[in-house]
Amino acid sequence: MCNGLYFLRVIMGVNSPIMKIVYSLLIALVVLVLASCKKDSIHYADDFGDSRRAWQAFKDSAHNSYRYKVVSGSWVGIGMETIITVQAGKVVGRSFKYTARINNAPITTVREWVENESQLNSHQEGAKTITLDQVYQEAKDNWLKKRDDADTYFEARNNGKISTAGYVPHGCADDCFTGITITLIEAI
Repeated sequence: MCNGLYFLRVIMGVNSPIMKIVYSLLIALVVLVLASCKKDSIHYADDFGDSRRAWQAFKDSAHNSYRYKVVSGSWVGIGMETIITVQAGKVVGRSFKYTARINNAPITTVREWVENESQLNSHQEGAKTITLDQVYQEAKDNWLKKRDDADTYFEARNNGKISTAGYVPHGCADDCFTGITITLIEAI
């Protein structure tokens, strides 16, 4: 025990009010030090935090009204894009486009549709009807979690806002990405 505490303990007694305060402060200090040593539970924690701050600034400037485009595709030549429209923090629209290369012809639109607020989720295809706040939460809670059995990816190419967040299990050969790819975020 350090000499200063020993001196206080001898002079004031173990159960003195000052010693109780000193011990309480020491316990609080130890708890704070241990809490500050906690490791991040997600990959790219600093980049994710910077991106989330960029998103918050954009959201405030756009009055939480925006649209974003989610894309996905396959090595076999198919592609999908979904545009989610959010007004005042609520999803109010979704559009979808499915393209493919058929018989080595140029890529053509195979199917597309638009949902308004009353029709949301009437189609099974397309990205989830969630806000970007929910996208960031899903990235933090799931897509960017540290895993020993997967490679994790994060990019913020939409003026600092999220563009890619997800993971690919080790050993998976084709089309194994779980997460999101966003190519456009704009105010409306």
